[in-house]
Amino acid sequence: MADDPKTEPTNVKAPHGARVMEIDWADGHKAILPHEILRGYCPCAHCQGHGGTIKFVPGGDLDLRDIQQVGNYALQFTWGDRHDSGLYTYRYLRSLCQCDECKPSFDPMRAP
Repeated sequence: MADDPKTEPTNVKAPHGARVMEIDWADGHKAILPHEILRGYCPCAHCQGHGGTIKFVPGGDLDLRDIQQVGNYALQFTWGDRHDSGLYTYRYLRSLCQCDECKPSFDPMRAP
């Protein structure tokens, strides 16, 4: 749903050198996204394969070098090792939130 405030970011903060990204959502929620989680759950085919099951893949450079908006539905990250093939939809990013409210129900395959 394009007009769902749970999947409409109003602000994205990822200061250079930080290891956490924060996303403010239109419903007032703030997502806390450690780079380790973002990189480990990279949704690209290279990291996840083609099986359909999302799994945590440890490793990779956690230095977030660049963030690009893709249309009005996703972000694309460039990591320190130049890995940049994952498209993180807003719905997927919301599912990765690590705050106390969201973490108990964390499931990257579950739509928020």
